[in-house]
Amino acid sequence: MLKLYNTLAREKQTFVPIQPGHAKMYVCGMTVYDYCHLGHARVMVVFDLVARWLRASGYQLTYVRNITDIDDKIIRRAQENKETIRELTNRFITAMNEDAAALGVLPPDAEPRATDYVVQMKDMISTLEKNGYAYVAANRDVCYSVRKFDGYGKLSGKSLEDLRAGERVDVTAGKQDPLDFVLWKQAKEEEPAEAKWESPWGAGRPGWHIECSAMSAELLGAHFDIHGGGQDLQFPHHENEIAQSEGACADQSHRHFVNYWLHNGFVRVDDAKMSKSLGNFFTIREVLKKYDAEVVRFFILRAHYRSPLNYSDVHLDDARHSLTRLYTALKGQQGAAAVDWNEAHAQRFKAALDDDFGTPEAMAVLFDLATRINRGEVALAGQLRALGGVLGLLQRDAQDFLQATPSDGLSNEMIEEKVGARATAKKAKNFAESDRIRDELKAAGIILEDSPQGTTWRRA
Repeated sequence: MLKLYNTLAREKQTFVPIQPGHAKMYVCGMTVYDYCHLGHARVMVVFDLVARWLRASGYQLTYVRNITDIDDKIIRRAQENKETIRELTNRFITAMNEDAAALGVLPPDAEPRATDYVVQMKDMISTLEKNGYAYVAANRDVCYSVRKFDGYGKLSGKSLEDLRAGERVDVTAGKQDPLDFVLWKQAKEEEPAEAKWESPWGAGRPGWHIECSAMSAELLGAHFDIHGGGQDLQFPHHENEIAQSEGACADQSHRHFVNYWLHNGFVRVDDAKMSKSLGNFFTIREVLKKYDAEVVRFFILRAHYRSPLNYSDVHLDDARHSLTRLYTALKGQQGAAAVDWNEAHAQRFKAALDDDFGTPEAMAVLFDLATRINRGEVALAGQLRALGGVLGLLQRDAQDFLQATPSDGLSNEMIEEKVGARATAKKAKNFAESDRIRDELKAAGIILEDSPQGTTWRRA
């Protein structure tokens, strides 16, 4: 049985979908005004794994990951660039999809843009107003009255008094309470026309939190199985989603929004919080210039999704060496294979992922298989490749991975030229030159492997 750590319950719980055999999952996606960074990479890869495992476990899955394509940062960036909001967001959506594909992330079943669901957002705000949860503030913004929702704070586990004392809350003139948040923003004169929609409360645009409540309700229903996102979204974003979505269902037979809340841990860089001000902020594109995309995916999945993930060149180099070890065990093995779930390694692998997506233990199973293959049990190579495929790994030709050129390394052509020169030296019995070339390549991270059939090479 699959068990998930439910942030709302603060414990692992057996996953029981609302509709037998069909899982519905919503994940908060990107705000598209810049290139995706390492934090985004973790969200994409983690919930790609969740989606893959739900499907591998036999569930029909409907996976929705939204795109926020209207907010203050987007408007400001478009104005700075002297381009339209649509031009800006289209450009960065394309870049996001390229980054996701490079990391082996499969597309979600639906990827709604916020700007396509403004009608649904206005309808939900009207319902909240009718149910007594929304009011028009003095500055004409429409706000949510947090103290009228009895369950506020149940996801973050903090009382209203704790939240008022310690959490980041926008203070807007005319709010009834500092914790109240904006549902509809009154348009500013300097904002472009494409950032304004007509509404019962005047021209404006939706607040961030209402976007996800409206899109998830439209695409998955008012009550669904799994809601995911980064740990940083737990408060206020997800707390506010619960208040909105359950407040909008106050006059219905149920008020429960989501059964299971999943949150992945933070990404740190050299044990420090990733921040542009600290100069340790990396986009996915910057990282992929230096490291193979599969290495980055392996690095993310090697850690448990709820634990902090510490990025450093040392850890990425270690991930590359570890993935090289797995691919080395697959040398000479061709073609895809189906998982034999009755086999002992597969059963351990399944038990690990069924326990709240325990990828560290699942990875350990892959390395156990690699060890046995290297000891001569080559029949297990198909099982290694198939189980790796469940994680979105080990699907390339082994030699292609082992000879992939890093940005700062020797090209394959240069290596082949040196291997040929070494073969010529050996044929001429010039063993000193042969050894010199071997040592030179070894120093550059190139391992030569001699056999009666000739010399092959791989990157260390």
